[in-house]
Amino acid sequence: MKKKFFSAVFATALLFAGVAFTACDDDDDDNGAPGTNPTIKFENVTTMKNYVQSGTFTGANPGGKSTFTFHAAKGERLMLATMYSYSNDLFFAPENPGIQLFDDAGVPRTGVIDNALKLWDNGTRVNEQPGPSVNHPGTAEAGVVTEVNGQDKAGHSYVPATQLIQVSLEFDAKQSLFTCTLTNISTDTANATPFSNGVFVVSNVLDGNLVMDKPFFAVDQKSGTELTALAEAGNVTPLNTLVTSQTGIITTLHGAIVVIYTGDTNPIYQLGQKDAQLGLAALAQRGDPSPLKTSLEKVPQVRKIYVINDTVVPGKDMSCSYEAAANEKIAFATMFGYSNDWFFANGSELNALTKGDVTSKTLLLDDGTAVSQYPGAGNAQFIFGGTLMPDDQPISVVGNTFPVPAVNELIKVTIY
Repeated sequence: MKKKFFSAVFATALLFAGVAFTACDDDDDDNGAPGTNPTIKFENVTTMKNYVQSGTFTGANPGGKSTFTFHAAKGERLMLATMYSYSNDLFFAPENPGIQLFDDAGVPRTGVIDNALKLWDNGTRVNEQPGPSVNHPGTAEAGVVTEVNGQDKAGHSYVPATQLIQVSLEFDAKQSLFTCTLTNISTDTANATPFSNGVFVVSNVLDGNLVMDKPFFAVDQKSGTELTALAEAGNVTPLNTLVTSQTGIITTLHGAIVVIYTGDTNPIYQLGQKDAQLGLAALAQRGDPSPLKTSLEKVPQVRKIYVINDTVVPGKDMSCSYEAAANEKIAFATMFGYSNDWFFANGSELNALTKGDVTSKTLLLDDGTAVSQYPGAGNAQFIFGGTLMPDDQPISVVGNTFPVPAVNELIKVTIY
């Protein structure tokens, strides 16, 4: 499923703000003698990851339940897999790319999710009559992953997966947190079976597209060894190890402001103080630097202001040349795009004519004006078209509530 809501949201917001998609724009106000013209570059060095979250869940006997939680936002999908235990190599999983968690309006799906899972044949073992007496591992075969719809290729019969395992969802809007319950409802069917421990992932989204739209398998293709271990023996370790290595927080950089100033006070923010309501929230929440630019144009100590209206995906960069003199300082800020109100900014004073890599002087900050959710999996986040929940906290350094990579693993800031 391919959607383009990221691009649409960004474009709409920037057009509404009345700014253009230019590489760099200054305030056209020359308040001092010309100096030199350095360039500041913001590089998104985020390592791409397929999944924003992943994990394991416990199996359940007929009549039992298994529960796990995960964060997710509009456009993201839930994929999971668990073995049909009374089989040689059958497993339950959604159809690719996974269970849709929100409708097109961003409303979470809750309650029992109809037709959430299907029954699949891994194609690596000859199917025996399903039941507790199945031989494990059984006879090997070199098949492909196929759906079991009523009968397997050996002619054994199965009731629909929806009569064997049920998926239900609950949603906590503040945390953007789903609770998924898998109920084994196979008790009174001809195919009563336990289901094994399993693995789940929530796919990352970039530019409106799922980063991985076939997480565990592809129909009519050979299964990987990791899924095979789960389908044949209920062994979650290989698949969980694989997806864990592919799981992590990613982000865009969205919008930037560069300020040349004099004096001892950073005009963009003050750590430990509340947002001064000069427009920083617009940058931190939705990547729009124009309100802050308008406010700072009235500050006597501010000599030049430059804005960059761009969205920078991992592996790309944005830059801006500026005019500065030896006695002036530089301050900058750019949005951590996959957040509610986070931004990168220099934490210590920087001479405007500084040269080199200044990433070590860059902080990831929480503006304190919106409730924080799991980065890249918060349905209230602007990047997902959400409505922020207001907060009123001092500006602070982002802590370890979420597994956010170190600043230098997300952004590189260079002046040259």
